[in-house]
Amino acid sequence: MNQTSLAFFPSRAMAGAGWMVLAGIAFAILNVVTQWLTMRLAFPSASAAFWQYAFALVFSLPFLKKGGFPALRTRYPWRHVIRVAFAAFGVQAWIAGLAVVPIWQAIALVMTSPFFIVLGARLFLGEEVGAARWTATGIGFAGAMIILQPWSDGFTWAAFLPILSALLWGASSLMTKSLTDIERPETITVWLLVLLTPINGGLALAAGFSAPMGIALTLFVAAGVLTAMAQYFLTLAYAAADAAYVQPFDDLKLPLNVLAGWLVFGYAPSGYLWLGALLILGASLFIMRNEMKRERQGGGRAAK
Repeated sequence: MNQTSLAFFPSRAMAGAGWMVLAGIAFAILNVVTQWLTMRLAFPSASAAFWQYAFALVFSLPFLKKGGFPALRTRYPWRHVIRVAFAAFGVQAWIAGLAVVPIWQAIALVMTSPFFIVLGARLFLGEEVGAARWTATGIGFAGAMIILQPWSDGFTWAAFLPILSALLWGASSLMTKSLTDIERPETITVWLLVLLTPINGGLALAAGFSAPMGIALTLFVAAGVLTAMAQYFLTLAYAAADAAYVQPFDDLKLPLNVLAGWLVFGYAPSGYLWLGALLILGASLFIMRNEMKRERQGGGRAAK
């Protein structure tokens, strides 16, 4: 486990869970800002993706100052390119979805990503996915479906955009996990931000480029800070523990985003929200307790 995690958490299990929860909090605030820009201010989603990550790149410069420009050196450039390509198109799908879908519904849909993460971790990373992890992931997804109610009249084609982003981000997350064994967290984070900016810039130009002014500019600066923080926390989470283990803690983003959407936009999901949130929270707490117990039994090594 890296020194950053050791400084804050006493075990790999707790570190993986802790960093993932902190990333979820940062992403929840970021989603509110993004939805305000695209839904309330009607800022074009393609350009919104560009400006968000352009400012995030600016705020990632402290990583370069801390580690020096050698931190950008890598022997695996194509892995970074492919990983970021998945992430970039995932960002575009996500922001386009936030322009039309309430936060709570978008988050419930993007929570299909554990299926892609767990399956991919087993097929491509060779990780063992025990019964506890499969069960926790399944319960988390069931909670999301209870909240979503895809059979209702409010379910539209636009809701598939968050599902698409879940698939793309799942692929990117698996590649991030494979890189954590050979790259530093600072390198992974900065390369993501460096490559996302030109890719999103090209997509923004193709869709009709827009420049922010006034309150929109202020919100994009805030989005940049939150993006840099969230991505770094996410990288630390995957560096601390297996992808299949930390993924269920990502489900906590649901109650976090529902709360944020209610406070800012007044979104009021149905009463089924609380049943789904309880299932998600219970699954995440169960797998953390189970993993820490197995870690102690294994002499300090997190069980796979």
